[in-house]
Amino acid sequence: MSSGISILVIDDNKIRASIIEEGLRDAGHDEVIVVHQMDGLLRQIADIDPDVIVIDLENPNRDQLEHMFQVSRAAQRPIAMFVDRADSHSIEAAVEAGVSAYVVDGLKRERVKPILDMAVSRFRAFSRLSKELEDARTELADRKTIDRAKGILMKSKGLSEQEAYDLLRRTAMNQSRKIIDVAQSLVIASGLLGD
Repeated sequence: MSSGISILVIDDNKIRASIIEEGLRDAGHDEVIVVHQMDGLLRQIADIDPDVIVIDLENPNRDQLEHMFQVSRAAQRPIAMFVDRADSHSIEAAVEAGVSAYVVDGLKRERVKPILDMAVSRFRAFSRLSKELEDARTELADRKTIDRAKGILMKSKGLSEQEAYDLLRRTAMNQSRKIIDVAQSLVIASGLLGD
């Protein structure tokens, strides 16, 4: 049974990497790639283009953790990170960097799959929330632009707010454009004309 997802395991310790790899293969994941070389990690991730990343750091120092957190921010994929020890600062930094699962002293073959599943689920939930937030920000910015355009029309043509909106809507329909595009054009033109 193949899971259909590709998993990149990053670990400079070959024995520990094999534990993770075996746990993943036992769980039905056929496409497991193991990387032991930490240099040029972002390039390697881009070349491999995995669906999920598992990082194992035995006793990471601050520099190693910071490097992995930079990788995590740039990778934009579900990431499960296994470490032998951690402090509250490291855990907080991992969450800020987008690590989906930060597991302390939990590297056992049978635990790899549930941890990976949780990392993927958390990543998807976080991605969905991030998209919703971005959509809300865009919608708010669009509303502000449309309100500015209505204000310009109300002032320059002596229209009511509803008449200004109707004019924007009719113009958009006549030009096969979105109202926001017409509003942005009007705001820009008004700015160029110094109104």
